[in-house]
Amino acid sequence: MPRDLNDRDIAILQKLAPEWEGLGCPGSGHEFHSILPPLSNHIATDDEDFRRRIGRLSAEDWQYLADNILSGAESLGCMPEEDMEAVAEHIERCVSEDTARQVRTLYHLTACGVL
Repeated sequence: MPRDLNDRDIAILQKLAPEWEGLGCPGSGHEFHSILPPLSNHIATDDEDFRRRIGRLSAEDWQYLADNILSGAESLGCMPEEDMEAVAEHIERCVSEDTARQVRTLYHLTACGVL
């Protein structure tokens, strides 16, 4: 579900990618509507860089992101499975195992076209 990033989203994106200017995709010029897919697909240089960057987030940031993922406001759909799994591991550690399980299930159902 496309959304406009709010101040909290922008603060999280800046924590993840302080060097990134603007809220747009360099390829399409469209504004980002989620935080994690642009980080995964456009900003992080590889899986290790993605993991390093998401390690900067606080438990409160992870709770916020998990809530948005489960509500459909934050998309994981176009992320590689390795990056989604890194996200789920952080959610498991910082939020709860049950929430991480729900995020994994949602990702796989979306990837399979069920949702």
